[in-house]
Amino acid sequence: MSSDIEIARAANMKPIQDIGNRLGIPEDSLLPYGRTKAKISGEFIQALSGRKNGKLVLVTAINPTPAGEGKTTTTVGLGDGLNRIGKNAMICLREPSLGPCFGMKGGAAGGGHAQVVPMEDINLHFTGDFHAITSAHNLLSALIENHIYWGNELGIDQRRVTWRRVLDMNDRALRSIVCSLGGVANGFPREGGFDITVASEIMAILCLATDLEDLQTRLGNIIVAYRRDRSAVTARDLEADGAMTVLLKEALQPNLVQTLENNPAFIHGGPFANIAHGCNSVVATQTALKLADYVVTEAGFGADLGAEKFFDIKCRKAGLSPDAVVIVATIRALKMNGGVSKEDLGAENVEAVEKGCANLGRHIENVKQFGVPAVVAINHFTADTDAEVAAVKAYCAELGVDAILATHWAHGSEGTADLAARVIELAESGAAQFAPIYDDSLSLFEKIETIAKRIYRADEVLADKAVRDQLKRWEADGFGDLPVCMAKTQYSFSTDPQLRGAPTGHSLPIREVRLSAGAGFIVVICGEIMTMPGLPRIPSANHIKLDDKGQIQGLF
Repeated sequence: MSSDIEIARAANMKPIQDIGNRLGIPEDSLLPYGRTKAKISGEFIQALSGRKNGKLVLVTAINPTPAGEGKTTTTVGLGDGLNRIGKNAMICLREPSLGPCFGMKGGAAGGGHAQVVPMEDINLHFTGDFHAITSAHNLLSALIENHIYWGNELGIDQRRVTWRRVLDMNDRALRSIVCSLGGVANGFPREGGFDITVASEIMAILCLATDLEDLQTRLGNIIVAYRRDRSAVTARDLEADGAMTVLLKEALQPNLVQTLENNPAFIHGGPFANIAHGCNSVVATQTALKLADYVVTEAGFGADLGAEKFFDIKCRKAGLSPDAVVIVATIRALKMNGGVSKEDLGAENVEAVEKGCANLGRHIENVKQFGVPAVVAINHFTADTDAEVAAVKAYCAELGVDAILATHWAHGSEGTADLAARVIELAESGAAQFAPIYDDSLSLFEKIETIAKRIYRADEVLADKAVRDQLKRWEADGFGDLPVCMAKTQYSFSTDPQLRGAPTGHSLPIREVRLSAGAGFIVVICGEIMTMPGLPRIPSANHIKLDDKGQIQGLF
């Protein structure tokens, strides 16, 4: 059978103008990046404001394992499946980060016969959005240092500069640094550090902003440092917001590409779900809802992270109301959650599947708390047996949820026709009564506790006095109504990545909290999670090269 990259390279892609024309986007509203990629003009997007929204479908998953779940692949397959059965549908995905592509995760454009193309472009520099975000972020860093160097008129306390630099690459050596060494001409030495670009507050802002005016307002609200009296210094105080907006002007416009079956897809923005809010841009989602009858989007990692943030942050802030949820699971991943090692996943083990279904069940229960009807998609692998699939279906039936086998990797849209039909039934049923799981009026610590206890099933939240006092100071400063963005391991409901299944009785330790005043949320860093990942012992980069034909090898 052909590999993902062989299938992608054999794709019969249509000119991007044809994809835009299908959506009713005139050519003069497309900003082409070559033959098969384009951005959508802001003027065209603004002109859509009076149109009625289509139905919004979220694709989420169980906790990820090395066995694979295929959330992006299922999102693409479902979008193709909806079009196959006669619906006007499009998908909205995040842009891949270079860090994981050269680290251990590989590409993020789907797989098999359910991919978005041009795959190589999407996984590499694409349209330059991440470069623009990195540049805007580090421009602000340079302006902070420059302001201090030339007299520090704003009275910034150099010990309380909170703005870190970013890089779209996994580089653990940059997590903590000392900058401005080398003498008087280089400024005043202080401690600093780097995060990965997808954890940047500017990434979050780009994905939550609704237009250029909103973007500049949010950029100006970024708190970069504090004075000795603990009063905040913002990017607006540094007069940085205008130049940053200029750098992000085109990056705010959604990127239009296509699936292997020539169906439209927006790929825009890319915050990680384990350290950021894990959703594609509000602009892309809202624009898609005006252009299509059904919009399928994804949220990163398991439903405990991506879906929770999609509901409690993105939908809350953007006024979105999802109509249905698809929870992706694989037999292989369920067996791993049931205690089977990766080496033994090929053998039938119904007992392990049944045991691992506890993880799936927890996610089903959690999604129901938000008032949105769900269906389970069993992403098919060739080694899956009928008995194992039947065990998952029986388990889900007990919870009142359908589980549908999806074979989109092998068969494209033909393999998701049944799933698409069930999604339409749920979305059109009117059963969705969406609501976030906590009110804005709760204290910040109560919001953290709500997620910890209702979503993670933790018994308690552990936070020292410094963390609790910081949360109270932010409340006193007027930030108490913000939602919280949990940064924790994606591999478990707990903060222990080895604790699979559906653990209870654990504690949630908070290591640090950060205020993202521009994005509009509080980042809560739990356990050992890092906002700058490191590379594995043998990174994917070691195997990426060009072959004799100039084609990329090893990226996918």
